[in-house]
Amino acid sequence: MQIRYGYDITVNCLQPTPMVTMLTVRDERLATDAVAGFISHIIPEVSTTTYRDAYGNSCCRFTAPVGDLQLWGDGIIADSGEHDSIVITAAETPVPDLPDETLIFLMGSRYCETDKLSQIAWDIFGGVAPGWTRAQAICDFAHRHITFNYQNASSWRSAYDVFQGRTGVCRDYAHLAIALCRCMNMPARYVNGYLGDIGVPVVDPMDYSAWTEVYLDGAWRTFDPRNNIPRIGRIVVARGRDAADVPLINSFGPHRLNAFRVWAYET
Repeated sequence: MQIRYGYDITVNCLQPTPMVTMLTVRDERLATDAVAGFISHIIPEVSTTTYRDAYGNSCCRFTAPVGDLQLWGDGIIADSGEHDSIVITAAETPVPDLPDETLIFLMGSRYCETDKLSQIAWDIFGGVAPGWTRAQAICDFAHRHITFNYQNASSWRSAYDVFQGRTGVCRDYAHLAIALCRCMNMPARYVNGYLGDIGVPVVDPMDYSAWTEVYLDGAWRTFDPRNNIPRIGRIVVARGRDAADVPLINSFGPHRLNAFRVWAYET
């Protein structure tokens, strides 16, 4: 299938404000699946540069002028149309055998406090069979434990906070699952991107989505504690340790969000 995806975001700044945005699909996906070249505009036009961060995400750097600034992008990408893979036999890799580059995804981070959740994780999941079964059990737990509340989104809430408060949005489900997986010695990382309502009823307003990837049997496997069912048409924008690594807009000064629209649908 082909999926049309994009965004239309307007921010307002009271003074010239340096910004870094992560709004572009990962290079490896564009290289293989782009059907129509991604077109993006910043209005009014400003000078931009692009770089890749430590995780390979595409970052756009510029200075926003005083007043409104519109960020707009639109593209079409090919997709297999298949649901997320389920690999029940995928085993955990013992920590001594993990590749060096995965170790950072075992450690605590800004929103994933492994120190606070380690004993809790072992108490709940220590008796669960390791590998895919344990990772899925963690996602099942997060899915049941948290009540989704779009009006209750918070940039301050951590995995431990959501474990205690039991409310949040997709990033909170991801943070809790990631932290618990790391506590059980499974590398886990945060992913954000597009996930349209393809093959499922339309429930929530379209937004960027967050999910997790867990390193099992030599590969990163997709898990989605928020939806907790295999889905069609994920388009990855950025990966990192948690949401602190992959903000859509990172401004070095105050700004106000005036408009926000995202789309992802089968053409």
